Amino acid sequence: MVTIRLTRRGAKNSPFYHVMVTDSRKRQGGKALEQVGFFNPVARKSDVKLRLDLPRIDYWLSKGAQQSDRVKQLVTTFRKSSASAAA
Repeated sequence: MVTIRLTRRGAKNSPFYHVMVTDSRKRQGGKALEQVGFFNPVARKSDVKLRLDLPRIDYWLSKGAQQSDRVKQLVTTFRKSSASAAA
């Protein structure tokens, strides 16, 4: 099964996550099919906290990919913020 999940990168006490599309049987830091965004939980004022490629996420979801719980929350948040920015 294909999953969309977070992969931790960054230094100690400075987490940075890539949103990856990967085979669920692969290990967490293993090779992924595609990177579709990133999440920086410790972003400063001018830094970007969350960036997602929604068309690619929608593509993978249409092909049967499953999202992790945290990715599902992030996608919902990003959709709301991009809709309010467009309005």
